[in-house]
Amino acid sequence: MKNESNEIVKFLKTRELLDKSFEQYNIISTGKIQEYPKSTISDYLVAFSTQTHNYCVGCVDMVNSTKISASIPPKKLTSYYEIFLNSMSKIISKFGGCVIKNVGDCLLYYFPESKDVKNSEELVDCIDCGLSMIKAQPSINQMLLENNLPRLHYRVSEDFGAVLIMNTTDSQKVDLIGPPVNMCTKINRCAEKDGFVIGADLQRIVRKIQKYKFKQTKGFNAGFIQTYPVYSLTYRSNY
Repeated sequence: MKNESNEIVKFLKTRELLDKSFEQYNIISTGKIQEYPKSTISDYLVAFSTQTHNYCVGCVDMVNSTKISASIPPKKLTSYYEIFLNSMSKIISKFGGCVIKNVGDCLLYYFPESKDVKNSEELVDCIDCGLSMIKAQPSINQMLLENNLPRLHYRVSEDFGAVLIMNTTDSQKVDLIGPPVNMCTKINRCAEKDGFVIGADLQRIVRKIQKYKFKQTKGFNAGFIQTYPVYSLTYRSNY
């Protein structure tokens, strides 16, 4: 991870120098130099790592949030989202995960320590994190009721695969681009209310861990000939 960070920092420093140069001048094809209007410079720029690595990526999303939020007064709506998003964020952090970003009532996260893992045991924290988020649902609802707010339901999904790390000029946090990011958000709807699902690429690695019980659900049609297999996941009764 250290090499990647150094690589990104160097890339961003180079980009910063280029930006400063182009704020003042625009070198046109004739070789002449002319003033470049600052107003045309974009404040949003991205820099990608040149290396691809495998990570476990997850998504937790509220169910029917649009309908529910429409019934809550604006002043209380902030508390509603804070209780949910902060509760999820604390659980993610407890298991070594990092929140990438939230889009409305959806949190996207990943596990830095899952980088290029070969051993299924190294992904136990990732799976336990998802199951712990589901287990926390009654406690979160209790907090909501104490604040005279409606109950909520949500779904959790995770997958594993190759991603590129991306940095932007308007944030210190990293972002991830790649198939597992897209897939874990797509398969989220395959989960039942207050349920946890994982994609086939992650299930293939952790399926032999004895304390988990897997059940194949309706797969996700990604536009290919075959649907992408999706599995619901719970603890076995004896764990």
